[in-house]
Amino acid sequence: MASFKVVVTDDRHGDFSVEKEVLSAIGAEVLVCNCDTKEEVIRECKDADGVLLNLSPMPAEVIEQLKQCKVIARYGVGYDNVDVSACTKKGIYVANVPDYCAEEVSDQALALLMACVRKVVHSDTQIRQGRWNIAKEMKIHRMEGKTFALLGFGMIAKAFLRKIKGFNPSKILVFDPFVDAETIASFGAFKAEWEMVFKEADYISVHIPLNAHTKGIVDEKAFALMKPSAILVNTSRGAVIDERALINALKSKTINCAGLDVFETEPIQSGNNLIKLDNCVLTDHVGWYSVESIIELKRKAAENVRDVLKGGKPKYPVNKI
Repeated sequence: MASFKVVVTDDRHGDFSVEKEVLSAIGAEVLVCNCDTKEEVIRECKDADGVLLNLSPMPAEVIEQLKQCKVIARYGVGYDNVDVSACTKKGIYVANVPDYCAEEVSDQALALLMACVRKVVHSDTQIRQGRWNIAKEMKIHRMEGKTFALLGFGMIAKAFLRKIKGFNPSKILVFDPFVDAETIASFGAFKAEWEMVFKEADYISVHIPLNAHTKGIVDEKAFALMKPSAILVNTSRGAVIDERALINALKSKTINCAGLDVFETEPIQSGNNLIKLDNCVLTDHVGWYSVESIIELKRKAAENVRDVLKGGKPKYPVNKI
């Protein structure tokens, strides 16, 4: 009989041999489910010792029903579908994997930026329709000498900064109230206030987490400050941008273009106006993915669960117990 029961709430990965290998060392049984609703999460996880969570909902009302859970490990960096406060009150560790995909997400941000700058998607569409010599219809500017800006300065933003230095920017601005100017300067960038970023930047890449303070923070006022030639890229969380304000800015040409890997509602709905705009490049929240990153993610998420069930702490705790 298994020593522990660990539930995977949603089967996004298909193969769970990595998790099973890690957790079999402590005699844990791994059960893979597909929970779309709170009721389904309660049914499958109420007697679990540990939970490996992807997109399934984990609000307070679910957490209250967990009888013996000691740890909820989120596959990924974000954990906005978990009520961390409720877990802390119940003595449940919440853990994430904050360091598994910095290279991949920063690559995705750079790919979206370059697609926007060089009008790659628009050109591809026109060529497939039999057209040629279309450059005269598009204003394409060189990236060298431009002002780049980062919203947030965590691991992914730092990786992105390292990569954009190769374009020889005139300046790199960073907005992050939690990082001091000296630290930012040590990376060759300048600490900037919010309005300065939007007024001066040619390219803005968003790398801030979603919480009550950041939801919709890039709003109509922010877009009004931006240059008509500016490009905005978001690989963090869709809801940090006011999507309606973004759509209006793109439609009115208040800004040049946007590259988005994340959206307020995912999957993006067929009626979303972003799909209809030709000055917007879209990808399906795939920035985190590579063959290598997914193996690392699965292993580290399982190790978070293993370490708690062995009586210790997760390597990447979100809360304190």
